[in-house]
Amino acid sequence: MTLFADRVDAGRALARLLEPLRGQGVVVLGLPRGGVPVAYEVAQTLGAPLDVIVVRKLGVPFQPELAMGAIGEGGARVLDHHVLTSVGVPEDDVAEVERRERIELDSRVARLRSGRARVDLTGRVAVVVDDGIATGSTMRVACTVARSLGAARVVAAVPVAPADVVQDLREADEVVCVATPRTFRAVGAHYRDFSSTTDDEVVLLLDAAAARAVPLHPCTAGTDADEDVVIPVGGPARSVTVGAHLYLPEPAVGVVVFAHGSGSSRHSPRNRYVAEVLREAGLGTLLLDLLSPEEELDRSNVFDVELLAGRLVAATRWLQGRPDAASCRIGYFGASTGAAAALWAAAGLGAEISAVVSRGGRPDLARARLAEVRAPTLLIVGGADTAVLDLNRQAAALLRCPQALAVVGCATHLFEEPGALDEVAALARDWFTAHLLRIPPSG
Repeated sequence: MTLFADRVDAGRALARLLEPLRGQGVVVLGLPRGGVPVAYEVAQTLGAPLDVIVVRKLGVPFQPELAMGAIGEGGARVLDHHVLTSVGVPEDDVAEVERRERIELDSRVARLRSGRARVDLTGRVAVVVDDGIATGSTMRVACTVARSLGAARVVAAVPVAPADVVQDLREADEVVCVATPRTFRAVGAHYRDFSSTTDDEVVLLLDAAAARAVPLHPCTAGTDADEDVVIPVGGPARSVTVGAHLYLPEPAVGVVVFAHGSGSSRHSPRNRYVAEVLREAGLGTLLLDLLSPEEELDRSNVFDVELLAGRLVAATRWLQGRPDAASCRIGYFGASTGAAAALWAAAGLGAEISAVVSRGGRPDLARARLAEVRAPTLLIVGGADTAVLDLNRQAAALLRCPQALAVVGCATHLFEEPGALDEVAALARDWFTAHLLRIPPSG
């Protein structure tokens, strides 16, 4: 039985149940990797800091699958004395296993935190989040470690779990679970999309949460728009809507509309990270899906650039119809096939679009309309993405608008290399602030 579209959907459902904790000194701790996208949504809703809680099992030396304890950051150490006594593990052997596992734990923490300090749990309410529970062993250890790190109260929070496991999870002061299906096979069986979460995506979400923790406009934060919206895009003959998330600072001067690439959505961690950087610069953002969930099932729609461009135009018209965005300059940020849609739409809208940025884009798919684009256009490509780099060079030769081609070091198509996405975000920020926030010369 499918309960959730994806981890973002699950996180929002879980966040609704956790709303009573708002303002109670909460720290949200996601279990890497799949628990972090869920935790991100919870942290956003509660206005709480987001961190990871990394734990490592200590396996019995001659029977590694049997846990004799676990370790966490800050020297946290939990031993199962019943197991140690029953199997007779010498202290020296326990110390050796812990030494090896701590090396791995420290390495993983360094990879995920990228230099950020651990959020202090002393006296706080630790909400430990995963994308689901099967046996409960990992969640039990994580809750125990959170308490050993100083948490005054520990809440285990998951979208889905077996009812008996929830009832037996005594390591937490409270367990919050959206659903306990009568028939429980595996966590992933209750998600429509349960694709793997990478370390890079975890880092991006942590970066985005850290950026959001600093108010952009302290004096007017209460009047900013930051909301999920539904946008009609089907035209008069066909009723189609798509989901989106809109952020508008007060006052709003420029808004960047994101057009995702094939196989992605408005929940793309990469686009969300770039959006956070743009928000820090004072820009509004609209992250939207260009297709409905039903339309995505037909893969030909994903590469129908004219269809996608039409959706982008419809979203632009919707945005222009809002009183709080009516006077804003509008830019497009497109990734992969979304970049082609952005350029196609910009060609049709002319001076209504003030800037375009393409990240790892396929502008060649909009070849027939490139000469009509008037908006200043920045093409960003990874230096190691040689085939796409050649396509962007060919497209640049066809553009008649102010343009630039930026090559990011030895980055590959998804800009997964250390620092690559940071450079993309900085390039996009500088391009959009120059063309959307600047005051045009008079006369």
